[in-house]
Amino acid sequence: MSPFTSRSCHAVAVAVVSALLLSACSSAGTATDKLSLHDRLPEAVKTAGVIRVGGSFTAAPVIFKSADGRPDGLDVDLAAAMEKVLGVRFEFEDAGPFANVLPGLFEKKYDIGMSGITDTRERQLGVDKNDKQINDGVDFVDYFMAGIGMVVIEGNPKKVSTIDDLCGRTVAVKKGTTHDDLVARQQKACEHTGKLLKVQQTGADADALELVRTGAADVYVTDYPKAQHNATTIGDGKTFDLAGQQVQSRPFGIAVRKSDRELRDVLMKAVNTLIRNGTYDDLLAKRQLTAGAIQNSVVNGSQ
Repeated sequence: MSPFTSRSCHAVAVAVVSALLLSACSSAGTATDKLSLHDRLPEAVKTAGVIRVGGSFTAAPVIFKSADGRPDGLDVDLAAAMEKVLGVRFEFEDAGPFANVLPGLFEKKYDIGMSGITDTRERQLGVDKNDKQINDGVDFVDYFMAGIGMVVIEGNPKKVSTIDDLCGRTVAVKKGTTHDDLVARQQKACEHTGKLLKVQQTGADADALELVRTGAADVYVTDYPKAQHNATTIGDGKTFDLAGQQVQSRPFGIAVRKSDRELRDVLMKAVNTLIRNGTYDDLLAKRQLTAGAIQNSVVNGSQ
């Protein structure tokens, strides 16, 4: 996936979600707004002077903890940049495993969720993979595009290159992720081939990677940026390999409760401000994530 370098309004012959995110023709956050973005924040947020952020620090380079235990990664960089635009602090709170992030948001443990969360129809509507209602759903302020990647042991001895190659393998995934759902669907498809797919669910990248390193799993399925980061940095790039190409790109979004539309809209305008003034591109370049750049933030771009 190549970095996006143009912000012009050319037609984009890709999926609707990409067209929405890459269009520079939106009027969101225009210079004609008379009120500052700080003024547009909900009164409760202005009074508190802080936006509480729930995240799972298990997904480098998007969100993780640095060597000294502090929040780090693209999500943290983006929050720090929005602090300057909005005039309030963003305070990250550790939600534990990724599967806890959205439940914690519904329980009002924090105001928003930033944890490399893929914007999906199911999460928007609050339904499971069988369309059964399980919660109220969330709105997403989209800020990045990421596909799916696969991490294997160096040399890729099992010759994994496509999703279909997962049949007959043991696959590690983080519980509660879109990759967990993807592997579950592939598990059913593999049953027809006679080569069963075994799943190992974990709560963190490190646990999944350890399963691959020790041979307890053949492959780890995760977001491509995380797969690339882990394959190229762990053991100086000599422990793991990337298998195959990035597939099924979808947006990452800041998760906001449906009832907090005012906050949602201000956050979207803040992201678009950072895109227009060049800060956004600088943040992605810092993390070597320019391939996931969008040209315009939208709400609920994954339909």
